[in-house]
Amino acid sequence: MATERQSRALGRLFIYGSLGALAIFYLMPLWVMIVTSLKSLDEIYAGSFIGLPKVVTFEAWAKAWGTACIGTRCEGLRPYFINSISMVIPAVILSSGIGAINGYVLTKWRFKGSNVVFGMLLFGCFLPFQAVLLPMAQVLGWLGLSGSVAGLIMVHTVYGIAFTTLFFRNYFITIPDELTKAAQIDGAGFFRIFFSIMLPAALPIIVVSCIWQFTQIWNDFLFGVSFTAGEGTPITVALNNIVNVTMGRKQYNVDMASAMIAAIPTLVVYVVAGRYFVRGLTAGAVKG
Repeated sequence: MATERQSRALGRLFIYGSLGALAIFYLMPLWVMIVTSLKSLDEIYAGSFIGLPKVVTFEAWAKAWGTACIGTRCEGLRPYFINSISMVIPAVILSSGIGAINGYVLTKWRFKGSNVVFGMLLFGCFLPFQAVLLPMAQVLGWLGLSGSVAGLIMVHTVYGIAFTTLFFRNYFITIPDELTKAAQIDGAGFFRIFFSIMLPAALPIIVVSCIWQFTQIWNDFLFGVSFTAGEGTPITVALNNIVNVTMGRKQYNVDMASAMIAAIPTLVVYVVAGRYFVRGLTAGAVKG
């Protein structure tokens, strides 16, 4: 018995030790970013990137947020951060809302050819960004939305509908049809059933859709650099511009602080709602 307990203890120690070592290795870049952003530029050039700062300073964070140079202009990430917020919130709401209605129709109000429609929407999940750049650019030009945050909202909404429809369709199909049929018998219509029955039951998949879309839209670079310009660019494009500035000594501390500022929203979203994301993904995995 003692030998068996010792073997189990050693097995757990090996597993936890391996996981801990992998976690440390995985988090090392984040550690480098944090400690570098808290150092002065002189200390960075005089020492290593990994060690703790001798004197903690938030000067790099202040520059990254408000006075970091971008090309020939000196302004920080603040206006571009606001651009991304202004883009991501409506795009998430619109794409998730349209996906919810699509999933509702494709599961509870089936029509002839509904499977074909779903298949065509599903095909949109596999289209690479590069395949839609030129068509999107033409459409934005026709609508007069080129180079604007509003145009980027439209692009992300349209591109995200395929994913959100897939999420909601696969979740709604697990909800018994008897619920909607009983509501119809009681006189409830299309939207009454949707808002009173389907949406309240779909909270887990709503969280999944919002987190997925928020992450995809916030971290997008290709659409941002292709469809916006100047003061209308999102934070990912502004971050790229800051990092690529080569005037004088390389501002490693400002670069790291800028990257941290750009990553904070998605980090907060996953820390706060990450467990709900996992629950939502598994909630619609089994029908019945």
